[in-house]
Amino acid sequence: MKTPLIKELLASPADSRAVAVSGWVRTKRESKNLVFLQVSDGSCFSPIQLAFDRSGAANAALERQLPRVTTGASVRATGRLVPSPAAGQVAEIALETLEVLGEAPADSYPLQKKGHSFEFLRENAHLRARTNTFGAVARVRSQLSFAVHSFFQERGFQYFSAPIITASDAEGAGEMFQVTTLSLEKLAEAGVLAGAKGKRPETAAELVRYEKDFFGRRTSLTVSGQLAGETYAAALSRIYTFGPTFRAENSNTARHIAEFWMIEPEMSFYDLDDDAALAEEFIKYLLNWALDKCAEDMRFFDERIKRELMNSDVSREGNAQVFDARSRRGLIDTLRGVADSPFQRVTYTEAVAELEKNRDSFEFKPFWGCDLQSEHEKYLTEQTYRKPVIVTDYPKEIKAFYMKLNGDGKTVRALDVLVPGLGEIIGGSQREEDCGALLSRMTECGLSPDDYWWYLDLRRFGTVPHSGFGLGFERLLMYVTGMTNIRDVIPYPRAPRQADF
Repeated sequence: MKTPLIKELLASPADSRAVAVSGWVRTKRESKNLVFLQVSDGSCFSPIQLAFDRSGAANAALERQLPRVTTGASVRATGRLVPSPAAGQVAEIALETLEVLGEAPADSYPLQKKGHSFEFLRENAHLRARTNTFGAVARVRSQLSFAVHSFFQERGFQYFSAPIITASDAEGAGEMFQVTTLSLEKLAEAGVLAGAKGKRPETAAELVRYEKDFFGRRTSLTVSGQLAGETYAAALSRIYTFGPTFRAENSNTARHIAEFWMIEPEMSFYDLDDDAALAEEFIKYLLNWALDKCAEDMRFFDERIKRELMNSDVSREGNAQVFDARSRRGLIDTLRGVADSPFQRVTYTEAVAELEKNRDSFEFKPFWGCDLQSEHEKYLTEQTYRKPVIVTDYPKEIKAFYMKLNGDGKTVRALDVLVPGLGEIIGGSQREEDCGALLSRMTECGLSPDDYWWYLDLRRFGTVPHSGFGLGFERLLMYVTGMTNIRDVIPYPRAPRQADF
């Protein structure tokens, strides 16, 4: 018989019918006459309570199972679904049979009934989804993944699977993981032999024969699916990617991770205004989805943010980086405010002028031509405009080569979406559709046109105005859940010296 999910049981009438339940034990409480087990199967935030009166002779079989029932043990149980007298619970199971499927000995199971630091849970990533926090993160991640596809499919977009292995650096940053089948050991051996024969270090690169590598040339893991996505937008009009991307940035911080998921729509016949409108609509759609579909988990995150704020020494010192607007208004109120607000639109020049009025308030002094820092972005959303902000028309020197140049020759048709409590959440642009202009920008940026011949072909054959943007999925999840470390919103974080399983 298929076992119903606890989510289904808690949503059904407690009419004393016979039910079965399977899950993992959260807690066990015993008294002289009563035993209560809290069991979760991960389908929802709330566990279900199993209760029985141990004074009855008919419960001898249950008594024999109890010593094996510890936190983390898996069980299968049957009983009657009845109204619960306990506060905060609508139903419980009057236990009749109990089978321990898998034991979790208290002396070795890592997740006992006590508080665990997130650092400790990262070291036990294979088990941390069983905790309240990470179970809630996993459910919100699942729901928002579905919401991404729903949003674009409802609007006529086609889902595009961008290649993970690529020979192109979409960002021009060079921080890419190399993909190779060449033996590093053999290359080292060849280097030693060549050195012994007098080969100079500056010519050592000649020993690397990419024509003998698997792909016959230097290849890497992609940092973005955008450029490949543009090729299909040039045929299908509107596409979106949603997949893993990689950045070989040796940063061991709460905001950096080596493997992350990106959402990147690309739209033919869209200008920058169309791009901005879609980005605003997308953010509002996702936030409303989380608030409506994940209400129970969101209430937990909302309360957890308040609790952490009260217990945080850093927050008591007034550090503006801790929770920011979310701490003052509450997580749910902040997200609801973003979802319900019209986004303010300003140019980069207008934004910098506002920041310069309060120049002494910032660690990084704002000036025209600077790349906006997190403190600048938060100030604009929380102090200047007090709402989400879309900043457009950035200096070309701080933006990528593929962005369309404005008529002033100094700025490009870029946009960043900024939200209270975080700063930038989306970055995008109108792409350069003129082949000659794109070639000039590539030369300025030191890129070889030969490496992007196919990208230039899109401008040679049937070019159209087109735009797109990128949203880091884990960054979105941090914003929605209030989690402050990116490694806590992805199942298995990949970071410097961290790829164990």
